[in-house]
Amino acid sequence: MAAPNIVGVATITGKTAVANAIGNSTAVEILANGSSSDDVYKVNAILVSNVYGADTTVTVDFRRGGVDYSIVTTIDVPNKSTLDVLNKPIYLEEGDSLRILAGHAAALDAVCSYEVITD
Repeated sequence: MAAPNIVGVATITGKTAVANAIGNSTAVEILANGSSSDDVYKVNAILVSNVYGADTTVTVDFRRGGVDYSIVTTIDVPNKSTLDVLNKPIYLEEGDSLRILAGHAAALDAVCSYEVITD
């Protein structure tokens, strides 16, 4: 099914997703819109916090059809700081997802604020 027409929506529900990424491992999914959800997700914010140790980096990818598209790539996240990844909202259609990968041996917390839009 295609994404709903966001002009004539029935509901908009605010949500928050969280994830923890450990450095030098595989990417961790922050948020996924199921392939048959009949919804579109409006992602308003992705905040990444380094609270576990040394300075590190973060990569955040948008995944569609099994292909990763970089939102940020190996951006520095100093110890005890937070990076605001998005400066404008993005939309996740059915089957899309967001993933995070922490660099080095550090761990990062990710918080994602989004809206589920249903027609």
